[in-house]
Amino acid sequence: MALVPVQYNLRSLIVRAGNTWFTVLSIAATVAVLAGILSLQQGFATMFTSQGRDDLMVLLRPGATSEGESAFDRERAEVARKEIPEIASGPDGQPLAAAELFVAALLPRLDGGETNIPLRGVPPATFAIHGDDVRIVEGKRFTPGQDEVIVGQAIAARLRSGHVGDVLQLNVTPFRVVGVFEAKGAYQGEIWGDIDRLHAALQMEHYSRILIRTKAGTDPAALAARLENDKRIPAKAQTERDYLQHQTGGLTGMFAFLGTFLSVIMGLAAVFTGTNAMLSALAARSHEIGVLMAIGFRPLAVFASLLFEAALLGLLGGVVGVLLVLPLNGMQTGTTNFNTFTEVSFAFRTTPLAMGIAIAFAILLGLCGGAFPAWRAARMVPTRALRRA
Repeated sequence: MALVPVQYNLRSLIVRAGNTWFTVLSIAATVAVLAGILSLQQGFATMFTSQGRDDLMVLLRPGATSEGESAFDRERAEVARKEIPEIASGPDGQPLAAAELFVAALLPRLDGGETNIPLRGVPPATFAIHGDDVRIVEGKRFTPGQDEVIVGQAIAARLRSGHVGDVLQLNVTPFRVVGVFEAKGAYQGEIWGDIDRLHAALQMEHYSRILIRTKAGTDPAALAARLENDKRIPAKAQTERDYLQHQTGGLTGMFAFLGTFLSVIMGLAAVFTGTNAMLSALAARSHEIGVLMAIGFRPLAVFASLLFEAALLGLLGGVVGVLLVLPLNGMQTGTTNFNTFTEVSFAFRTTPLAMGIAIAFAILLGLCGGAFPAWRAARMVPTRALRRA
């Protein structure tokens, strides 16, 4: 079976430029919304998964799903730090284990209102564990035992008092901002201070999690199974990578639902727009289609040709929609992490995966919109079509 030359479809799109651009822009608007939401989802997921390491393990209270729900007393934290044989040692011979506090601090935003910001109390061992993954980019590191904090780079510009030299009021204690730090993933959306001073200021005594660096060759699954049944320090242990992936579940699901819902609603409008545009073009092209059939092209070839033309419209709409979203790539935004109910700051990430899904969806919209007009064209009787000049 001979196929209609592609040049015919390209010429048709150019000749009917008005209808072409009307359909393309309708699809592009839908794709831009989908690509934007996918970029948000990719930015949120990348923020967490890029930070995770397999040689770090997070210990939580059994049954806790996040460190905001977890608690260890000082005795259990000390036992875990000193008596888990899989913990690696630093250059000074001290175990690379840190008992940390994690709470939400209600602080004023620069643009007005207040928001819950993750506040982490850390000992010096935390910096030794992370190494070069946590870097001071402005000011200095807080001094242990002093009412000082450092602010993550992603959140510093969003807080009213997030710059070096500012003062943050935590409970009734003023803490001076002495540095801004850069880190992988969600850490750079947090505020860090000395664990002992934060315990005193917030009138708390518990630890939220224990972070450890394991020795080379440690089997994380075996360590997790042993700690789960340990009588002295029962704990839920996960690699940092696994823990952070679990933290993305709630918000990732919301982005998926929102993207699907909006895409379906707007996609239906785009399909109707494409169908109407192609039906309108079909009325003006009846004579052309009659000529194609009269010179030997079969109905299936005509159907495939018009369906291909609809797919081209979808592809063009997808490319335009993605181009509309590309300027957002890297732009910082913030939302609430449903696992901890604190604000997280992250950037749009218009990844190849997000662009690929958006363009594939656009082609699908084009095919759906063009299927009925193509079927109508394939059912035309050549003699009748030729009389509609």
